[in-house]
Amino acid sequence: METLVVFAPLIGALICGFGWKFIGENPACWVATGLLFFSAILSWILFLNFDGVAVNISILRWIESGSLSTDWAIRFDRLTAIMFIVITTVSSLVHLYSFGYMQDDINFNKNESYRPRFFAYLSFFTFTMLALVSSNNLLQMFFGWEGVGVASYLLIGFYYKKSSANSAAIKAFVVNRVGDFGFLLGIFALYFMVGSINLTQIFQEVPEIANIEIRFLWRDWNAANLIAILLFLGAMGKSAQLFLHVWLPDAMEGPTPVSALIHAATMVTAGVFLVCRMSPLMEFAPAATNVIVIVGAATAFFAATVGLVQNDIKRVIAYSTCSQLGYMFVAAGLGAYSVAMFHLLTHAFFKAMLFLGAGSVIHAMHHEQDMRSYGGLRKKIPYTFWAMMIGTLAITGVGIPLTHFGFAGFLSKDAIIESAYGAGSNFSFWILITAACFTSFYSWRLMFLTFYGDPRGDIKKHDHAHESPTTMLVPLAVLALGAVFSGMIFFKPFFGDHHEIEKFFGIPTTEINTLGSNKNYQKNSFLVANAKVKTNNDEDHGISDPSNKEKVEEETKIKIINSLGEGAIFIGPENHVIEKAHHVPKWVKVSPFLAMIIGFGTAWLFYIKDISLPRRLANQQKYIYKFLINKWYFDEVYELIFVRSSKKLGKIFWIRGDGNIIDGTINGIALSIIPFCSRIASKVQSGFIFHYAFVMILGVLVLITWFAIGIGS
Repeated sequence: METLVVFAPLIGALICGFGWKFIGENPACWVATGLLFFSAILSWILFLNFDGVAVNISILRWIESGSLSTDWAIRFDRLTAIMFIVITTVSSLVHLYSFGYMQDDINFNKNESYRPRFFAYLSFFTFTMLALVSSNNLLQMFFGWEGVGVASYLLIGFYYKKSSANSAAIKAFVVNRVGDFGFLLGIFALYFMVGSINLTQIFQEVPEIANIEIRFLWRDWNAANLIAILLFLGAMGKSAQLFLHVWLPDAMEGPTPVSALIHAATMVTAGVFLVCRMSPLMEFAPAATNVIVIVGAATAFFAATVGLVQNDIKRVIAYSTCSQLGYMFVAAGLGAYSVAMFHLLTHAFFKAMLFLGAGSVIHAMHHEQDMRSYGGLRKKIPYTFWAMMIGTLAITGVGIPLTHFGFAGFLSKDAIIESAYGAGSNFSFWILITAACFTSFYSWRLMFLTFYGDPRGDIKKHDHAHESPTTMLVPLAVLALGAVFSGMIFFKPFFGDHHEIEKFFGIPTTEINTLGSNKNYQKNSFLVANAKVKTNNDEDHGISDPSNKEKVEEETKIKIINSLGEGAIFIGPENHVIEKAHHVPKWVKVSPFLAMIIGFGTAWLFYIKDISLPRRLANQQKYIYKFLINKWYFDEVYELIFVRSSKKLGKIFWIRGDGNIIDGTINGIALSIIPFCSRIASKVQSGFIFHYAFVMILGVLVLITWFAIGIGS
């Protein structure tokens, strides 16, 4: 069944991409969509019936090269099951949505065939993402990783006639390759240290890796920290973290269904999945996890500030994605891996709905994307309005404080904020609270500008605004259910007590998880310090005996090492972040709700009560406004440092290298040496037999001389 989930989208991609000429456009697209729904149904069956025990399903022998032996295999555990339902559910709904949205696309001629290619790209994207999350080794994961990159390049640049779409596709491809280089170095380092790229083998060797120094860039590093940082570089590219984020907002140049697929549940979550998958390594790399927390918090804050002033409806939601990914990385960096996956799951529902809802607005307004040209649309497109309202309530975190009742984001995002405070990370806590306030502001700003007030912009577009077709509304309705209920349904297994989390994620429920009191991972002291392991008589006597104590410590170490990789995630004995999160002060639990209220009130004041306030504030604080509207000038800095220098270097190689050296050499040979040799050859080729015989005799004499003097022996 797991195999069918992974390969059904690939079959759909092949049929839709190559078979549509034989069976027709619509049948091919429906076959691809049907296979995605088939894969989604199987994913939910697997998820609901999964017992928490990780299994490996070998499909075929893949690569055999020296000591490298790699199968194509599926590692199915709770992480895989979660990603399966997220990817297939969102992708199948995006496929269905695309029937309405991509009908009679203005970017193509009427007689031009484009839909089969679009559906084939969507299905191929889904297959590569499923291959990524189901891999049991790093090479297979990298295959899926790069496959997603190729598919995203094709989808972002799908409107190839638009220069902006081509530029966005190139930016996404190049920036992701920068991060992927770090990912590759991490894979190489793990193979160098362990001699394997199999996840199970790597996890069992992690304690030893944590004790080794490795030389890199002219200095020595702790191997575990270095490898974790390199892997995180790959995650930064895929999940658009600060400095490698520049591609994500521009990815909205592709069709809106593509934006929903990339931003909601698939490509951008690959980095978060990677960090959680490598949790056994991350637990031994405290310096690396600190970096992850800092980068995640900075990304959440940066993207939230930029989202405050954006006017393109899709770009606002894109920066929202960037910010929410920062939240997930903060949770993963703190060791609250289940909480990071919790927000990944809930975010998939409400973010996909927000993007598809935005697409419905764009469809109604005849492809207008500037929110300043909207206004008063809630009566024109009521179903879209309520879908967007539910998505906004979910992302801003509306719920009943100090309870477990609320929309999806209320529970998952608040869990991250509480985990940050419980872990003692005041920096990330206050940053995330501020970002939550900003998120509420720009989300409600989007709602007020789009659906409230008087119509603005082109009156004809407002007059002809209409609700989307059923194929676009049904996905919104399904996603709305997830945005409302997913947080409440999955709260306990993701953020409940540690026993429920252990059971859900298949973490070995042994004494291991209560051992140790010294978080000195570099010396493995947590493996043995203050260890208390129950004896066969369930008593603690005999521990005072030095020889018995050493035996107990060794048994404890073996138990912990053997447990690495057994579950979907690994939580170290000293990792009590989630438990501490449950005991934070009440004001901490209420603070995200208050931040949401402040953001909502400010947006209402600016865009309902007194609509002149935004313009006045922008004029008063013009430098701050320009700084934010220009996205902290990251694009300009990148243009100055990287793009221009690359163009200059390319020009040098083109003119000096290719033009002067290569072409000059070839042309010089062609104009001098070749005519000279041609003149000699013309004299030899006289047409007389004795001339040819003379040349043959000379050749024979040269060969005889060669062997006679021993040169040819």
